[in-house]
Parts: sequence; structure tokens; C-alpha cells
Amino acid sequence: MRPHNQAMVHWTGANSSVILILTKYYHAESTKVLESSLWRSADYGSTYTKVNLLPGTTIVVTSFYICPTNKKKVVLVGSSINERDQMLFISTDEGSSFQRQPVAFTPDTLMFHPKDEDKLLAYCREGRLFASTDLGHKWTLLQDRVTKDRVYWSVAGVDVDPDLVHMEIQDSSGGYLYVTCLIQNCSDKMVTAQFLGKIDRSSLLVQDDYIFVKVTSGSRTKHFVSYRRNEFVQMRFPKYSLPKDVQIVSTDENQVFLALQEWYQSDTYNLYQSDPPGVYYSMVLENVRSTKQPEENVLIDILEVRGIKGVFLANQKMDGKVRTLITYNKGRDWTPLAPPPADMNGKPVACRAPDCHLHLHLRWADNPYVSGTVHTKDSAPGLIMGAGNLGSKLVEYKEEMYMSSDCGRSWRQVFEEEHHILYLDHGGVIVAIKDTSIPLKILKFSIDEGRSWTVHNFTSTSVFVDGLLSEPGDETLVMTVFGHISYRSDWELVKVDFRQSFPQTCTESDYESWQLTDMQGETCIMGQQRSFRKRKDAAFCVKGRSFTSALSSRPCPCTEKDFTCDYGFERSRTEGESCLPDFWYHLDSPPEDCHLGQTYETSTGYRKMVSNMCEGRESKQQSSRQHNCPLLPPRGLQVGIKGQMLTVAPGDDITFMVHQEQGDTSSTKYQVELGDGVRAIYQNLTVTDEPIQHRYENPGVYKVTVRAENMAGHDKATMFIQVTAPLQEVHLEVVPIAGRNQEVNLSAVVLPADANLTVFYWWIGDDLQPTLTLRNSLLTRLPESGEVSVTVQGRQRTLHGAGHEDSPSLR
Repeated sequence: MRPHNQAMVHWTGANSSVILILTKYYHAESTKVLESSLWRSADYGSTYTKVNLLPGTTIVVTSFYICPTNKKKVVLVGSSINERDQMLFISTDEGSSFQRQPVAFTPDTLMFHPKDEDKLLAYCREGRLFASTDLGHKWTLLQDRVTKDRVYWSVAGVDVDPDLVHMEIQDSSGGYLYVTCLIQNCSDKMVTAQFLGKIDRSSLLVQDDYIFVKVTSGSRTKHFVSYRRNEFVQMRFPKYSLPKDVQIVSTDENQVFLALQEWYQSDTYNLYQSDPPGVYYSMVLENVRSTKQPEENVLIDILEVRGIKGVFLANQKMDGKVRTLITYNKGRDWTPLAPPPADMNGKPVACRAPDCHLHLHLRWADNPYVSGTVHTKDSAPGLIMGAGNLGSKLVEYKEEMYMSSDCGRSWRQVFEEEHHILYLDHGGVIVAIKDTSIPLKILKFSIDEGRSWTVHNFTSTSVFVDGLLSEPGDETLVMTVFGHISYRSDWELVKVDFRQSFPQTCTESDYESWQLTDMQGETCIMGQQRSFRKRKDAAFCVKGRSFTSALSSRPCPCTEKDFTCDYGFERSRTEGESCLPDFWYHLDSPPEDCHLGQTYETSTGYRKMVSNMCEGRESKQQSSRQHNCPLLPPRGLQVGIKGQMLTVAPGDDITFMVHQEQGDTSSTKYQVELGDGVRAIYQNLTVTDEPIQHRYENPGVYKVTVRAENMAGHDKATMFIQVTAPLQEVHLEVVPIAGRNQEVNLSAVVLPADANLTVFYWWIGDDLQPTLTLRNSLLTRLPESGEVSVTVQGRQRTLHGAGHEDSPSLR
């Protein structure tokens, strides 16, 4: 047996002593898992039992998935040793017992429903997407040309139906579409296109209240957003901006925070912030460092400090130097980190602002079982621990450890080398273990927020440490160190239990309060004063499950600092807090949705920051000037089919939708030609409740044209629609007896004969992967004697083509 080189570890849930560990031998050249073992502990990791999933049969388990709403439900993905038989193993009792479930596909990824514990999606590498409503026992094919990592369950509170699935699929022409369907019926007819027209591959992102797609035409890319499932609108960046790439950083608190790479940038991005609908963007920080990862992933050096909303760390690269900055108001103001007055031994440091600051590495760990270079936690507000250095810039090879207890306002050095960190008991116990390639016996822990450390021997035999794991839940005091004794040995797991060290639960007298304060000493941050409580350094007690860190918050009167520059304005470099119009921004230009007869206000250049809680003095963002909307010419006209793709059957009811990005609609006439001689003229077409409905009687390709015109100008949109008879039957014609190794001609007869553009899938014998042809015949040889089954499936190369199959046998 080969030594296993990968592991997946899971602690099933709060108040549970069960730990599952899956160890695997991963063969890098073949990119396959060749061996695996599943171990289970029911006593916090003190002892482990090997799980025999199928006695007498070697099973290779590649991964396991835990239900987020019921941690007792576990699904393993596995196969027989030759990958011929694919199967799931399903448990409802934390892995105490498993039920084997054969499946007819090879799952690449499983996705549990965020709310319903028995609903699952399974994505296969070849693009097929399946759904199950009974924890993986029965599966239904939803779609078969789905883009990897572009499948999303419905979002609670935004999507109406919890069974809705958002996905990006490829259509018959090779283009990509954003569609939705319900898992109960995702047939081609029931799929709904949610964006009018094609989108770029792998551009669909569904996150919180927002949905993002992008569309590239020629050399120009447009980015679109839908807010709370309303109509898609083009995202508006400064006019001079030519985005090469856009990465979404966060979408919580009713605002989009994104990083945009301009055409001239190579290893940096600019940070932008939106209005609540995610349409208009203003820059908050330029030149944030980025790093290219494998598979075209990009890491951007910005990190949200968990536990206190609005606080971010970012690494800015200017003139070849990387410096770490912090913001307390979600990007309005950025400040360098203050250096500590002394090192970890109490010796004063020769580092003084403005020439010298603290800089931190903001890397994510590749290993999911160790902390990144900066560690923060929702249940421990104010605690930040990170690796970096003092100086004028960040140095790659320097990884001294620094800690802050007041959310980055002041820092102290705790170690000279990088350590992996684990917060236990809401940060009441901090565990640190050295990040090193040599085996270890000791870890360190602190109960006073890193001011002093105690050395603890966690094992008698040195271990190469691969990760740290704590029991789920913030109140835990039990953890596991896992690793291996040598590179050829099995995995070792060591339980470390701090519960005996804390005999009593904290009382109110064991806590003290601290107030959030920024680098300038300001306590009104994001329009409110916020106080938190923490355990006193001398208190030797456990915070426990009922502990809450937030103490109080009260709003402040609004000041200049509660407002940021509006879209089209930028902060003056000479006039302090003043917001001045950008060179490209026309102050009195009407918004694009301005209709004749309506009025609009011009911006003063200021807008109150989203999620800012200040009260009073709103006048800064109120306009003193109102204007009448002029007549604007139609621009960005598009036509598409509601809820369907570009191929339909004769007699189908079709609803055409017209969308206009800019210009007036109320006084615009729309001339529509449907390609079969039908013409019509509409007024106010894009906002009417009666869109264009039509039915084509005969097969063919029809050109649909819409021309929009008013007194200010005109625009035109065109699309082609294919009307084709649906595929009804496929019959296989073949000589029933054939000689071994002789050529056999397999022929498929299609009904009706004019069902064009058909793809044929041929399964011969025990082949798991079909042979694909565009012709209705296949020449093949049968190398072995005996009965051989042949299955052929015909499918029209359109989203709406039905599939039919025939399955005779040969002797």
C-alpha cells in the first residue's frame, strides 16, 4: 500500500465528538485518486476506527460532502478500483453507517441546498448537471451542457422559489446563456433565459442580492448586474476606464465592492465601490497588488477583517513598493499600519512613521486546515494576527508575527517566524504552531490575547504538522493536530483538550469594554460609536456558548466623513474633503433612464456611504437644481425570446422581448418585422405589459428585425430564429449477426426525416463513454465473440431537441 498524500478532515458539528478523516493517494500525472481510507472517531479524536464501506470490495473514495443544515448527513463520492462502477455512500448518523447508492454518472462536485437538507446538485466533468430531492438516492438530469463552477442554488430572501437553480449553459451555436429552472422540471421547454442574448463563458456569478454577467463584442466588454432579480443594467465605471478584468470582492451590506484591472495594469487592480443597486462605481483605492494563480484564478491583496463590518486590509503597490493599508469605513479613507514601539523582547524598535510602518502578507493558505497569513474571526472582534515586517515596504521572505487586540489601531510583535493560528473560545485561547518543514512536538497557547505564551507538549513523538482543526462552534476548547510521523507513514491525529485548564465559566465581573477607534482617534466610525467587551487579562475562565462580544452601538450626528464622492466625482487633492467633477463627467447630463416629461436632479458630488448609520445633516447629498428630461435617441437596442432559446417547433407560441439600454421609450416607435411577412408598429414597446407574441407555422430560419425611432435618432436590432420539427423517433438498423473483427455498419433512422442538425450518441458493449457522430451511421469492429448490446441516442443540436434512443443487441 502506498503512503497517502492527501487528507480531508471533518468534525461533524457542535456538541458532537465525531471526527471523520479521509486519506487518499493522489497520483499527480493521471490526476486520479488511486487509493483511499476512511477513518471515524467518536471520542474527539482519541481513538479511530477504519470504516469498511463494502466488505470484500476495494472502494476508492475521492471526496465527501457534509450537509450544512444537518451535519449528521454525509455523502461520500466513490468508485470501484477500475472506475467502472460509480457510487455514493449516504449516511444520516454522522458516518456510523453508510448506505451504498450506485449512480450512472461520475460526480465531479456535489452541492447541498443551503436550506433543504435532502436536496443535492451533482455536476459532472463533461457538463451534465443532476438533481436529487432524497439525499442522493434518485437523480434527475437537469441539463447537459453546463459550465463548471457556474451553478447556483436559489438565494433565500431574494429568489421566490427555493427549488430554483441558476446556471450558465452552452447553446447549439457554441455561445453561452444564463438560464434558470426548477429542479422538478428542467426540460428544455421549461428552461428560462434570464439575460437577453449570449454572455461570456464562465462570467455568471450569483451572490447575495446581485447577479453578474459580462458580454464581449469585438474588443469591447460590457459588464451587467441584476439587483434583487430586477432587469439587467450595464455597470457604470468612469468613462476613461477600459476594464481588462473585474473581480467581485464582496456583496454584503447592500453594496458591491470590486477590483477592476485597467488595460495598462499587469499585477495590480483598482478597488471600486457601488451604490446599492450595484450600477454606479466610484474608485476607493488604486493599484492593489494581485497574483496570478493556476487555472487563470487571480488573488487580490485585500482582506475583510472579520468581526467588525467595514474594516479591510489591502496591499497597495506603488513605484515597485508594496505597503499595507487599513480602512475602517469601507474604503473611504486608508491609513498605513502603525509600527509597534518595541519588539517581542521589549527592545525599542527603530521604526517611525512616515518612513517606516508595519506591513502584512495578505495571502490565503492553499491548505484549508491552516490559517492564512492574516487571521481574524467573526466571534473574536478586534483580534488580528498576521505575518509581515517593519520597514518602508513589504518584504516577501520576512514573516514575523504581529498581533492587534484593538482592530489594527496598535500592534505588538509575538513571534519571529510565521505560525499557524487557531482561535478557541471566542479568541479567549489562541493556539500557535510553527509553520515549518521539520517535525514538531510542541505548540504554544495564550489566554491574554498574545501578550504571553505557554509551551505545551502535544505529543511524545515528533510530527510533521499538516493542519489544525477545532470543534465547530465558537465556544470550543477542544482541537486536533493532524500530520504524519514520516513521509512514508500513515496520518497521525492528536487531540488537545483545554477544558481542564478552565474550571469555571466567566461572569460579568471578568469582562471589560473597549471602544472601536480608528488611527486618528475617531470613535464615530461609519456613523456610529461601537463598544465591545472582552475578558480581562487576569481572568482565568471560559467565555462559553452564551458569550456575545458586541456591547452597544449608538448613532452619531452626520459629518463630512460620513459622505463619499458620488459617481463622476473625485476627492480633491488640494481642498481636503471636497468632491470635484471628473474631467469626463458632464454635470447636467441626464441619466440614461430619463423619459420626456420627467425631471431629474443633478448630484452635488456627495453621497452618504452605504450602511452608514449617522443621523441628521443630509443636505450634502441633496441637489439644489432640477432639470426636465430631454428627448434622447434610442441606443443599445436588443431583441430576444422570453424563456426560450433560438430554436422552436412549428406552432409553438413565442414571446419576443425588446430591450433598450439608453434613450427615451415613451415617444419612440418600434417597427417589427418577424421574417414570415408579418409586420407591426408598436409605441412604448420596451415597457408595455403586452410584448410581441407570434407563432410560426412552417420550419425554416427567420430573420427578426426591430427598428426604434424618435425625433432624436434611431437604432436597429436583428436576430435569427430556427423553426424545426422536433425529433420523434430513432430506429437502429444493423445486421443481427456479424463476424469477429469484421466491419459492422450501424445505421440510425430518424423520424421525421427533416429533423435536421442531429447529433448521434453510440454506446457499444460496456463502453461508459459514447462515440459521437454528426452522421446517422457508424462503422465499427467487434473484437470479442458473444452478444453485444448497441444503444444509439439521437439529439438535435439545439436546446429544444428531444432525445430518443433504440437499443438492440448483436450476436
